[in-house]
Amino acid sequence: MHDCPDLQRMRQRVREKSASYEQYNFTCYFDDFLKAFFDLAQEYDSLNDFYRICVAVPLEMLGLSSALYLYEEKDDTLYLICDCKQGVQQKKVAAPEDIVLCGDPYRCGDSYVMPICSKTHPEPNAPPEEEEHPAHCLLPGRLHGKNRVLGMYSVSPYEKLSKQDRFFFTKYTNRIGYSLHNRLMAMQNVEHLKFINTLVQDIEHNIIVPNMYFRHLFNKLKKSIVELEGLRGEMKRAAGREEAAAVCLARCETLEENLLFHHGELVKHHQNISLFLESLFRREHFESGHLVLHPKRCFVEKEIIMPQLEHYDSRFRSAEITVERPGNMLDEEFQLYVDIGLLSQVYANLFSNAAKYTREIITRAGRPRKAVAYGREVVDNFPNCGERGVKFNVFTTGPHLDKDEARHIFQEGVRGKDTQGIHGTGHGLSFVQHVVELHGGIVGYEATAEGNNFYFILPVVSTVE
Repeated sequence: MHDCPDLQRMRQRVREKSASYEQYNFTCYFDDFLKAFFDLAQEYDSLNDFYRICVAVPLEMLGLSSALYLYEEKDDTLYLICDCKQGVQQKKVAAPEDIVLCGDPYRCGDSYVMPICSKTHPEPNAPPEEEEHPAHCLLPGRLHGKNRVLGMYSVSPYEKLSKQDRFFFTKYTNRIGYSLHNRLMAMQNVEHLKFINTLVQDIEHNIIVPNMYFRHLFNKLKKSIVELEGLRGEMKRAAGREEAAAVCLARCETLEENLLFHHGELVKHHQNISLFLESLFRREHFESGHLVLHPKRCFVEKEIIMPQLEHYDSRFRSAEITVERPGNMLDEEFQLYVDIGLLSQVYANLFSNAAKYTREIITRAGRPRKAVAYGREVVDNFPNCGERGVKFNVFTTGPHLDKDEARHIFQEGVRGKDTQGIHGTGHGLSFVQHVVELHGGIVGYEATAEGNNFYFILPVVSTVE
């Protein structure tokens, strides 16, 4: 026989398993039971179907009732997920008080309750002596040795379970835990990949594309520097001529103003990009697989809207768009708990769209108007009755979206019909919706007199959750 050193450890485990199976002495019926479970677990992909399989196999093959309970760490609660009476629960139902998270099997009334562990640890060759609802093995979290206790699994009636049956079901529950752990990990990996793909789009849309503005500013600076070099020669030639020297001095003053302006634009753009980089490249995003808010108390207009308006001011002016500011927003503004970096990108996307899509209209008074306006208003009974929210508006003049556009405008990749020849990806409003919903808010569009209003509503919260 081949004696491969690399296989020694695994061959030893095979021998141990073989010896264990002889000691288990499970009947052929139990073997069929496990085969049915594994075959069906491979046949069905959805998590809910897997839950149904866990309770359907004992019911159909042994006539035993069972229930599957899973622990949710964020709620610190054990929930009933599926049982033989109602199948998969459609709403969250807390487990009965006598079903508790525990690292060892125990008897609970007419049920035998076992832990569902994420990874099978070295198994005993005989069932442990279970206790009646052992309070001493309650878990503070869901760690049990090197394993995570994902939940509990109960089988009843207890009187029909021999000691060998109970031992078999501890093995069966271990198989449930192993399969469930793999499914959850696979789902988590898929969600992480989806998140990273979305985050790449966010970075491209909110950072890489706006970062091209640096090239424009650097070109302006280079033009001013070249002009300075030419001016130096003229100043040498103008030495002693008062009129020529005055012209050179005026040009120097103009160049100084231009350089200071471009310097200020660079500083503002750098601050903006740095804010966006910090909020999109947080380690927590990648660890959790979704955007994680860093909320803090702030004045939305002063700390978020005004810096973004200043950033887009030159683009509004070059497009001959008038910015109309509310007269009472600063006087009446109150602080909200928001993620400044992410909400700044919400306004950056809204103002960027405004700079591209605002159109001139003729008012009822017969005067031309090409404008963007912003504001806010308090909304009662949001998100629930008796609570308050704040509706933030960004209005632009121009033709209304049609009804079909309006229904889908916040979806990923959707752009309006009036966007041909204008650079864009259809990602901006999708990003706006995602960030606003993370804050517990909603987004919307409404056609108003003379234009379009894009809005979002945030709840007013008194403390950071």
